[in-house]
Amino acid sequence: MPKHDHDHSHAKSAAPAKGGGGHSHAHSHAHASPNGGRAFVIGIVLNLGFVVVEAVFGFLSHSMALLADAGHNLSDVLGLALAWAAMLLARKKPTSRRTYGMRGTTILASLANALVLLFVTGGVAWESVRRFATPEPIAGKTVIIVALVGVVVNGASAALFLRDKESDLNVKSAFTHLAADAALALGVAISGGVMLATGWLWLDPAVSIVLSIVILAGTWSLLKSSFHLLLQGVPDNIDIDGVRAYLCSLPGVSHVHDLHVWAMSTTEIALTAHVVVPYDRCSPQFLTKVATHLHDEFKIEHTTIQLEPPEQDPCALAPEHKV
Repeated sequence: MPKHDHDHSHAKSAAPAKGGGGHSHAHSHAHASPNGGRAFVIGIVLNLGFVVVEAVFGFLSHSMALLADAGHNLSDVLGLALAWAAMLLARKKPTSRRTYGMRGTTILASLANALVLLFVTGGVAWESVRRFATPEPIAGKTVIIVALVGVVVNGASAALFLRDKESDLNVKSAFTHLAADAALALGVAISGGVMLATGWLWLDPAVSIVLSIVILAGTWSLLKSSFHLLLQGVPDNIDIDGVRAYLCSLPGVSHVHDLHVWAMSTTEIALTAHVVVPYDRCSPQFLTKVATHLHDEFKIEHTTIQLEPPEQDPCALAPEHKV
């Protein structure tokens, strides 16, 4: 979703003294594209309708591959709904009790999506393994037709997020997932054609197992990333060593400690740091420059820097193991 960045830097300085400090804060506001909510709604409706069609024909044709894809598409519907709800909640204004608002719900939504995917896909994989030993006749033409409809539905749904996928991680995730589903549906259609030509009934549960493994592999990655962000880990796209090197390279800076970078949401990143520097080397322009560079170079939107003069007593948070 397009973002309009407004950098606000506020600074205060004091004469070098024990316990003195300075503070810089910069952030940008992310405004959701009006198209974002509409894309989620259309994607949910299209995929929910297709889930019903795919599940009905999966049962009628005894196709585990179709049922596997239906279960996965149902998790897509839940995932889109959770992502949409989180996007709406993230827009709520901060309160005295929730000073960051509800931005973190986007991280919770991605974790919930991963858990739902694991549960649904694991169940389908188990049933596919059971059927692999005793494969049942499959209505090959039905499988091909329904799977090709899935290619169209998932492809069209992915196209809804194409425009905004580079400016919002949530949207990019939805686009990537739906595009992958279109490719998987194409694989189911191809397996149906091969079964018609060869009569290999074992191919249907085999394809279902392969699809489940592919989905589980991607889901495990999503689960790890979501859990990492939930624990306030450094986002994968942030070079923390690069951030530290930049801060240490600033004129007059002798040391940087208590450096923390974490995700406030799936689209917003925050930083806090203690910077040891003489106050006479600092100015509002200095702090503005730092905040702007961190935003432009590292995509860090909420920057808070505490200034500490070299002559004051060592900060209690200076040791690396201190938090």
